[in-house]
Amino acid sequence: MDHTYQYSWIIPFVPLPVPMLIGVGLLLFPTATKNLRRMWAFPSILLLSIVMIFSVYLSIQQINETSIYQSVWSWTINNDFSFEFGYFIDPLTSIMLILITTVGILVLVYSDNYMSHDQGYLRFFAYMSFFNTSMLGLVTSSNFIQIYIFWELVGMCSYLLIGFWFTRPLAASACQKAFVTNRVGDFGLLLGILGLYWITGSFEFRDLFEIFNILIYNNAVNFFFVTLCAFLLFAGAVAKSAQFPLHVWLPDAMEGPTPISALIHAATMVAAGIFLVARLLPLFIVIPYIMNLISLIGIITVFLGATLALAQKDIKRGLAYSTMSQLGYMMLALGMGSYRAALFHLITHAYSKALLFLGSGSIIHSMEAIVGYSPDKSQNMVLMGGLRKHVPITKTAFLLGTLSLCGIPPLACFWSKDEILNDSWLYSPIFAIIAFITAGLTAFYMFRIYLLTFEGHLNLCFQNYSGKKRNYFYSLSLWGKEEPKSIKKDLCLVTLLTMNNNEKTSFFLKKTHRIASNITNTPFITIFPFGATKTFVYPHESDNTMLFVMLVLVLFPLFVGAIGIPFNQEGIDLDILSKLLTPSINLLHQNSNHFFDWYEVLKNATLSVSITYFGLFIAYFLYKPFYSSLQNLNILNLFAKRGPKRIFWDKMINFLYDWSYNRAYIDAFYTRYLTEGIRALAELIYLFDRRVIDGITNGVGITNFFVGEGLKYLGGSRISFYLLLYLISVLVLLISCFFFFNFFSF
Repeated sequence: MDHTYQYSWIIPFVPLPVPMLIGVGLLLFPTATKNLRRMWAFPSILLLSIVMIFSVYLSIQQINETSIYQSVWSWTINNDFSFEFGYFIDPLTSIMLILITTVGILVLVYSDNYMSHDQGYLRFFAYMSFFNTSMLGLVTSSNFIQIYIFWELVGMCSYLLIGFWFTRPLAASACQKAFVTNRVGDFGLLLGILGLYWITGSFEFRDLFEIFNILIYNNAVNFFFVTLCAFLLFAGAVAKSAQFPLHVWLPDAMEGPTPISALIHAATMVAAGIFLVARLLPLFIVIPYIMNLISLIGIITVFLGATLALAQKDIKRGLAYSTMSQLGYMMLALGMGSYRAALFHLITHAYSKALLFLGSGSIIHSMEAIVGYSPDKSQNMVLMGGLRKHVPITKTAFLLGTLSLCGIPPLACFWSKDEILNDSWLYSPIFAIIAFITAGLTAFYMFRIYLLTFEGHLNLCFQNYSGKKRNYFYSLSLWGKEEPKSIKKDLCLVTLLTMNNNEKTSFFLKKTHRIASNITNTPFITIFPFGATKTFVYPHESDNTMLFVMLVLVLFPLFVGAIGIPFNQEGIDLDILSKLLTPSINLLHQNSNHFFDWYEVLKNATLSVSITYFGLFIAYFLYKPFYSSLQNLNILNLFAKRGPKRIFWDKMINFLYDWSYNRAYIDAFYTRYLTEGIRALAELIYLFDRRVIDGITNGVGITNFFVGEGLKYLGGSRISFYLLLYLISVLVLLISCFFFFNFFSF
């Protein structure tokens, strides 16, 4: 056991040789390195696999020994300052190591095929390996200085990967947006670290927690300053984990490659903020105001993320808002002090969302085959539909991930989310009601994504009564769908209702681009860069490598929830997760025994599962195509009955749709009052500098020039005149100073 911990310092450095060797190869042997570019996936996966095996062994040791290990060595020492480097192994570190390595390996395997035809293949794997190094260093850090160093390295890698396709203006803009937004939180984190060092005189977590608690207990420190430092630390986590109000960068970050979304923006980097709050929970827990703030930000983010996901058309952006909402659940749990529930949901959500993002990548590949590389089309769910027959494996994997995230038992996210919902009742009934409502919204928007993508639908859009005209839109698959016999194959005659009046209007929609049975077997040849050609049948399932990764990830939503399900041993309810977290829970002075009553679990789960199924039903009712109902207009006639209640309901629906689709107008607010406001202030300062500051300087110079020119011709080259003028000037200056000092002394 000692040897295992003693060599843990090597964990962050194991993946590091890959980016170093790729960089050296591109500098010294660029042609050979590019020709053998597919070779670099193997060492990336192999080295991260070694870290994974070591991490699993560490976790087993943690479960058996229930201990915390720390090792430090001095870097700089003088009389007043001592800076140390080291590593810290505890249950939180073990959990994060397993998450980073398992998801990282699967994403690397997936990326080998996904990015195989991209010219930036080598650059992609170099960035990915360096990101894994930075993330592993972050979670094993033993002090604030190391945390901040690796925190910035993780951020740098994320910016490089978000802007991976930097020639696209949207990707470059998203990269800048992520950088600027995270600068706000990172600056707060730096100030908080310096403030805590000033209070405690230490950067080491264990020493800092002990000193800090003693100071708080003895009331030996200014409580306002302590609260301010804790708030600044929390600001760093808010930005990194996309919590309100610094969440605006995450949806735009989907401009990067889809494997990046699966690794960074679902399972690892955005979890760094949750990791930081969990690491600092012994510090936050003694400051009630900060704990209340954490829970408040969490519940706002939970609800806001869910509402913003309701009307998104981009499949990855919808999943991004879902990630934001689920991270809010974790932050809520930490604010309530539910340490176990937060980490449990961190685990279950990471695997479920990674599966969903990789599934979306498979879908995007199929769409790109039809429309070419165009994110506006290949990621637009309005243009999808009917994919279930063409990509059945992706459809099954995506459905399981969707049901898990919705909280359908017995899938993984049900156990973790239900535990958070139950704890919220004890903390605040208002927060609990919002959390339960959001659970229904989660089921709605996730099942909406599934239906829009795989099932196809006729979307009866909401009419706007605020004066703006909005045409009905419908989801038309680019390769069509099977129409019922009653609908013509050449023209889809759809009878809808115009909400502005009671008249029926017939819309002749465009001819559907459907692939007939004799076409689906026709091969399409695509020419890729580097002279490679490949024959596909469109729309087609992804390659076996990508499917293998998704099938492996399917196992996690099915079985990973079992680590939090307790079993009875000698009258005490225990589970693997509670045993693993025992040292950390003891550090928080909480009860390490997680008692579990199956009757209570079933009773409490009834409400959450009922709300979830209600959300699924509403999504199915609104987005499942009822083509047969077009023959019988009685159903549509129900929508024709106008009245005050109907108008009020439609106005509210329109408001919610606009609120969601326009991102709650938060981005517009930031653009108008922050971006444009800062630019206006900069222009004003520039004008002041040019007109006033430079004007004074230039004015003094010009005045001296003209005065000198005038005096040059005034004296007539007589020294006596110059002396007289000098004496008069000195006398005037002395008299002026005399009156000046007398005036102010009076």
